[in-house]
Amino acid sequence: MKVLLFNGTLSSAQDTSEQITGYLKNHLEHLGFEVVVFRLAAHDIPFFDPRIKETPAAVKQMLETFRDCDRHIWLTPLYHGGMVGAMKNCLDWLVLSAQENFPYLTSKVVGLICWAYGGNAATGIDALRTIVANLRAWTLPYSIPIVREDLYEHQTASFTALYQERFKRLSELLVEDTLPVYGR
Repeated sequence: MKVLLFNGTLSSAQDTSEQITGYLKNHLEHLGFEVVVFRLAAHDIPFFDPRIKETPAAVKQMLETFRDCDRHIWLTPLYHGGMVGAMKNCLDWLVLSAQENFPYLTSKVVGLICWAYGGNAATGIDALRTIVANLRAWTLPYSIPIVREDLYEHQTASFTALYQERFKRLSELLVEDTLPVYGR
C-alpha cells in the first residue's frame, strides 16, 4: 500500500509542515508502508486554466502520483478559513480525470491535518472535508486540527506527547486493513 503525504504549503523551509511530514513519513515507513511525499513547494504547478491545450508535465506527474497512492494525508496551515490557495489550485487540476472510469480521487481515503494559532484549525479541516467529498474520496473520521502554540514542547522544540500520539493514531487508522482499497 502506498501512502501519499501532500504537504500543501509553498514554504521550502524546515518549518511546521516539513516537521510534521517527516514525522509521519518515518512512522508510516516504520509500520512497513511505502510513503510518497508530494511537497507543493517542490513542483511547478501552474494556475489552473481550462483553456490550456497541453497539460504541463508537472501536472501530469502530480495526477499520476495522487491517483497511484492508495491513501492520502493532506496537511496545510489555515489561511483565511481554508487551505493554502496553491494547494486548492493543485487539486483543481484533478478535473482532467473527469471523463475517466474512476475520476478525481474516487474511493481514496484521506486523513486531514490543519494548524492555526488559536483554536480555528477545525475550520480548515471542514473546508478540506468538503473538497475531499467533491473529489469522490472519503475522509478518515479522525482528523487533527492543531493549535499551533500547543504543538511543540517549549524546552526541546519537539512535538508534544499529545500531538505525537495524534499523528500516530491518524497514521495507524489510515492504513488499517478494515478500510477498503478499491481496484482500478
